[in-house]
Amino acid sequence: MDMEQAPQEQPQLQPAPAPMPTKFCQHCGGQLSADAVICTLCGRQVGQIEQAAPQVVINNTNTNTNTNTNTNINAAGSPARARSKWVALLLCIFLGAIGAHKFYEGKAVVGVIYLFTLGLFGIGVFIDFLCLLFKPNPYYI
Repeated sequence: MDMEQAPQEQPQLQPAPAPMPTKFCQHCGGQLSADAVICTLCGRQVGQIEQAAPQVVINNTNTNTNTNTNTNINAAGSPARARSKWVALLLCIFLGAIGAHKFYEGKAVVGVIYLFTLGLFGIGVFIDFLCLLFKPNPYYI
């Protein structure tokens, strides 16, 4: 029995990879890789995130000039008028059913509606009272 034996290939040993440098988490003590920024065990930051700051270039100049002397302008484009919160609140309490607080604000059409409906049947006066209560003093119309 002559068996030819082929030479067996011996497994080549590969060199073990170099151990990665490690560090320990300062919060939980877990072992981490040296370049870790967040601990995988406790989730806390253990290093600084190194990113280059973005370069922001601002090269605009403001050439707008304000020609308006009144800084309070309402939606209609006319100068806003300051109204006292307390005067409007007292008018709403005592004469709200006839719309006196709406006339004081310069809203004559709504004032007439309040006059004929007794303050929108009292519901409008109550809502206006709450709204006036939480407005700043003075408020602008």
